[in-house]
Amino acid sequence: MGQLDETDITILGILQKDAKKTAKEIAQNLNLTVSPVYDRIRRLEKQGYIKKYVAMLDKKLLALPVTAFCQVSMRYHEEAFIEKFEEQIQSLPEVQECFHMAGKVDFILKINNRSLEDYHDFVKYKLSKIENIGVLNSSFVLKEIKHTSAFNIAPGKISKR
Repeated sequence: MGQLDETDITILGILQKDAKKTAKEIAQNLNLTVSPVYDRIRRLEKQGYIKKYVAMLDKKLLALPVTAFCQVSMRYHEEAFIEKFEEQIQSLPEVQECFHMAGKVDFILKINNRSLEDYHDFVKYKLSKIENIGVLNSSFVLKEIKHTSAFNIAPGKISKR
């Protein structure tokens, strides 16, 4: 994997803010021609720096205003139990994000629902049916202060794989 230069990092920054920017628009912003910018974007995709392009949706307009963070502690920590849990979580569309943690809690899940009642039903009828869950602890978002998917990237700070 090659090292990123300032132009690559600038392109990544632009695309993080607005993935709909075209190579032409980015080239104009950087005072470059379209072809090398297009080639750089394709290279960044092939090298895995750009994993995919998505649209960030408004959860309130989609009637999914309740955000919960659910801390999950497992009863047993053998590899097979962890793998089975991860597999089952993948099949639950309500779970937006899942992180395997170090510390007192084994997993943290991010879930958006229409209401507290819907969250209750999700826990009761889906999440609690997963084997090996010992403790569930839920926290609910009162107010979203900052929401971004952008990384703070700067020249010289990118790891070389």
